[in-house]
Amino acid sequence: MHRFLATVLLAAPAAFAATPADLLATYEAQAKRADAAFTGFSAARGAALYRGSGSTTCSSCHSSDPRQPGRHARTGKSIAPLAPTANPGRLTDPAKAEKWFGRNCRDVLARDCTAQEKGDFVRFLMDAN
Repeated sequence: MHRFLATVLLAAPAAFAATPADLLATYEAQAKRADAAFTGFSAARGAALYRGSGSTTCSSCHSSDPRQPGRHARTGKSIAPLAPTANPGRLTDPAKAEKWFGRNCRDVLARDCTAQEKGDFVRFLMDAN
C-alpha cells in the first residue's frame, strides 16, 4: 500500500500540467528524484532521440521536422505536428503525453523512456521553431 501511495503522489503533479513548460517541470522533478546529479534537459539529446538510429524512429511517422504533419508508417493515418509552435494543443494534456510516451518508447526503443529522456524530448519539441 505504501508503494502504491508513493506512486500516486509522484504522478499527481503531472495531472495538473496545462502547458508544455508545466509538463517539462514535472519531468524535471521526476528526473531529480531518479538522479541527484541531474543538471537539466538537452534539446540536442531530445533531437537525437527523435531522429534515432534504428529502422523505426519517431521521425519515421512524425516526419523529419516536428513542425510538420506526419503519417503513420503502417496505417497511413495522418499525424498532427508534434511541436507546440505548430500545434498549440500538443504537450498540454499530461495523461495523453504519458500514454504516447509509453506506447512509442516501447515501440521505438523496446523499453520505457526515463524522465530524463522525456524531458529532453519535450525540450527539443518546445525549441522547434
